[in-house]
This record gives sequence, structure tokens and C-alpha cells, in this order.
Amino acid sequence: MNAKRYYQGTGRRKTAVARVRLFPGSGEIVINGKPSDDYFGPRDLLQVTMRSPLTITSNVESFNVLIKVRGGGIVSQAGAVRHGIARALLDFDPELRPALKKAGYLTRDPRMKERKKPGLKRARKAPQYTKR
Repeated sequence: MNAKRYYQGTGRRKTAVARVRLFPGSGEIVINGKPSDDYFGPRDLLQVTMRSPLTITSNVESFNVLIKVRGGGIVSQAGAVRHGIARALLDFDPELRPALKKAGYLTRDPRMKERKKPGLKRARKAPQYTKR
């Protein structure tokens, strides 16, 4: 394998976009200048979601992860970070592809917010029907 200074990947979910860089290191994760514990707060599920590509490829302690994420909500950002980490791991070692693909981490989640239609209150909610 070629020795790069870092490995990068871009992850997206809804309107959240995460730019991820993996540096050889001890397992530190920094998101927008804050440790991941501070950024996602007490939500352990988001921590597990975000770290899952590193966990299934047994690289949790191998890399320091530097992430810049913007847009979307906190859950979408966690999904975007997961997608970005998976893509960065592919940049590191293409042989990890079958494991990441089987877990579904390389597929971008296509679900987006549906647009509001004219004559409706929201995307699908119609005004209340009145007979008289």
C-alpha cells in the first residue's frame, strides 16, 4: 500500500455533508474542533453509529479521525460521518470493501425531505375536509 499522510472520504445524508480524514494514530475522533463525546453529547447511539465502520474493520485504535461536518440535524450528521469514515477506510485499504458493503456503510441513504405541494399544508397533509 502507498503511504499517504492521511486518507479521506466524503459522507452525505439528507442535507448533512461530512469531510473525513483518517490519520495514523491512537483512536481520537475530533468533529468540528470538538471531541466526539462533546459534539454528540450524551447520545451513545450516535457514537456507536459513527464509529461502526471502524469497529467492523477492527481499526478503532489505528486512526485519529478529523471530521468537518455541516448541514442537517444531529442524527443526519452522525449518518454522514459514518458514510465518510467508510469511504475513507476504502481509500486506506480497498480490501475492506466486502465487509463495509455487507454492513451497508458504503450506500448513500437516498431519503430526503419531500417538498411541500401547492394546496397542501405540508408535503402530504391536506387541509381538513368539511362536508358542510
